[in-house]
Order: sequence, then structure tokens, then C-alpha cells
Amino acid sequence: MLAVHIPAKVDYGMRALLELASSDTPITGDNLARAQALPSKFLAAIMNDLRRAGLVQSQRGLEGGYRLGRPADAITAADVMRALDGPLAEVRGLRPEMTAYEGAAARLQDVWVATRASLRSVLEGVTLEDMVQGRLPAHIVRLVDDPDAWEPRLR
Repeated sequence: MLAVHIPAKVDYGMRALLELASSDTPITGDNLARAQALPSKFLAAIMNDLRRAGLVQSQRGLEGGYRLGRPADAITAADVMRALDGPLAEVRGLRPEMTAYEGAAARLQDVWVATRASLRSVLEGVTLEDMVQGRLPAHIVRLVDDPDAWEPRLR
């Protein structure tokens, strides 16, 4: 079964970054955790990963806290996902273009590559600024506005 799994680490990281994107001043880890009802210790580890990826900067002292490492309009959802969870799509630990199939499965690689392209279309097409300002790109709005998008598929 192919499923896009968005781990808590990515969800929490996105939420913390959106808080930072909506603020003009640094925010402490504890305040970020409180604002989004996140576990402080787990968030601290996430923020370290985001710092190593250059998505946030930390500052110590009285005026300390976290702030974005680059402008909110230059950080995409894909940047966050890759920083916290690795590549957007893998097949058995390989990037889709590294797979190879024969016989009846010969076109499967194309499906995996298209799946990654679809994810990129959404995740690379929306920035923190877009989300904070509530103005998602038109292609994403069209997807969200489709009632079928909200319907779960159990099989």
C-alpha cells in the first residue's frame, strides 16, 4: 500500500514555523509549545533539526528565542518535510528514479515518479507566508475545494 505518512515531527515542526512566521519577534521554545499545545521536549528536538537545516535561528538571552532562518515566503512545506523526514517519496528506500522494473511492472517506475511530482506540486508550491496570510496558491485551493478530496478511501 502506498500512503503518504506525515509524522508528528513534521506536523509539529510546521505548526511551530507557522507561529514564527506570524511573529515579528523571536519566540521561546516554551511559548511555541504553548501556542500550539505541543510537547516541549519533543519540540526542542524538532527545533534543533530545523536549526541545522537553516530554517530557524536561535538566540540566547533576555531577548532570545527562535526566529525564521529565512523569509517566510522562501520556506516551502517541502523544505520542512525534507528537513524533518527526508525525501518526499521513496520506494524501498530508493528515490523513484532509481527503481527499475521488468515485464508487466515496467511502467511502475513512472507511477512512482508521478506520485513524487504530485507531492512536489503541492508541497513545493506553498510557503509559510502563503499559509499565514491565508492565501494558498490557486492549484492548491482547487484541490481543497473538491469535495472528493475530503472523503477518506478505506479501500
